[in-house]
Amino acid sequence: MTADQAPPLLTIRGVSKTFPGVRALDDVQLTLRRGEVHALMGENGAGKSTLIKVLTGVESADGGEMLLDGQPIRPNSPRDAEAVGISTVYQEVNLVPNLSVAENLCLGRFPKTAGVIRWGEARRRAQAALRRLNLDLDVRRQLSSYSLALQQMIAIARALDTDAKLLILDEPTSSLDDNEVDELLGVMDRLRSEGLGILFVTHFMDQVYRISDRITVLRNGGFVCERRTAELPRLELISAMVGKDVAALEEQEAQARAGHAQATQGETLLKAEGLGHTGVHGPMNFEIEKGQTVGLAGLLGSGRTETAWMVFGVDPAGSGKLKFDGKDVNPGSPREAMALGIAMTPEDRKAAGIIPNLSVRENIVLALQSRRGLWRRLSKARQRELADQYIASLNIKTPHREQLVRNLSGGNQQKVLLARWLAIEPRLFILDEPTRGIDVGAKGEIEKLIRVLAEKGMSILFISSELEEVARTCQRVVVLRDRRQVGVLDGEGISEKAILEMIAASPTGGASKEAAHA
Repeated sequence: MTADQAPPLLTIRGVSKTFPGVRALDDVQLTLRRGEVHALMGENGAGKSTLIKVLTGVESADGGEMLLDGQPIRPNSPRDAEAVGISTVYQEVNLVPNLSVAENLCLGRFPKTAGVIRWGEARRRAQAALRRLNLDLDVRRQLSSYSLALQQMIAIARALDTDAKLLILDEPTSSLDDNEVDELLGVMDRLRSEGLGILFVTHFMDQVYRISDRITVLRNGGFVCERRTAELPRLELISAMVGKDVAALEEQEAQARAGHAQATQGETLLKAEGLGHTGVHGPMNFEIEKGQTVGLAGLLGSGRTETAWMVFGVDPAGSGKLKFDGKDVNPGSPREAMALGIAMTPEDRKAAGIIPNLSVRENIVLALQSRRGLWRRLSKARQRELADQYIASLNIKTPHREQLVRNLSGGNQQKVLLARWLAIEPRLFILDEPTRGIDVGAKGEIEKLIRVLAEKGMSILFISSELEEVARTCQRVVVLRDRRQVGVLDGEGISEKAILEMIAASPTGGASKEAAHA
């Protein structure tokens, strides 16, 4: 019996979940069969994480029903979910590094007699669980002594030790290199052949087409489609995820984009040659000219932010070369990047950007004061002058410079971040999702600011999940998929449709219509 012919293992019908002000899930449905790897796909905010939380009892659904093996389920905790046969392995290994492998595998369910742990039985059970994954490890060794890939396998072995019927893998390959990914996909294939149902949550498209039997797409908390992987072309999958009709994209392509004609000085400021981390990310090869805006485009998980981190020294490159103004560089920290004249606004302005309990003035002068050091403090008069200058030039809506930045709107918080880095007068400005979560008016102002900065000779590396915004703003676009560079678009060749087609092209060329295993 094929997976398609097998009766449903998991059936989700009309599941909804609302948080204050947010409809996280809206009439979601999904059918997963025994012996099937079912990929759950969607961009940020699609509802994938919330659906997993509902399935595993972390959150309770407001409506709808879930059936496992035809029986209604409504777990109230992860332990309840495990009791009915649902086990989950998360992106971050959720084990205890300073305990042994055996202790981690049996934690919370040790074999005991009269309250005393039977250690010999615990080790035998751990070894049996690992053998199911073709692993032969010393279960007495501390977990932290094994590689991250093996820790991920141990986490899967622990999940299967509960007689699981359904295994949920939430971004299990995000921290693995190519060889480790191959090993994990091989394990998934064996578990599928044993009749286990696997819900595979990932952003890596090539992996989806290599291993999955069926795909469900969510967008903005709602169900979009469920299709057999072999019958869903990549371009259609991407269109479903981002909510763009392919035919509509063709009409947009004909529209003129004045920004593409923007003149540059023709001199290269930044050049990346083979930049990356061997077997994990890259190689990246691109150039940014003086006064040019270059975009990094790709779906979530494609490696856009990670590429920016290498340039800004957050995660220095392990391979390749980076040249800045003709000189070999490899920033080992953001401070070293700042010294070169590189600035960066982070993707998550609340977690890694603004300091909410500081004033607008204090947030604006932060980077400049950091670069000057502890003993060259900016005078209060100079701080006020800078704050007033950028409040005026960026049209930051605040009652006064001493207002706490947490009290501003999202768009104005973003402008404060831009002001902070503009104050150090960077030569290269990396903007990671600068318009996310702000209103249309503020977006327009930020896009206008980008054009003005480029006209003044500043180079910009621009990242946005809105491909239309990338196409409208940039004179060159570097396209990524699954942490690899797949192409570069220039000038009038840039369009949202062209970006999507480049992302969708299979590794062997052309748009793939079949899964590798089909």
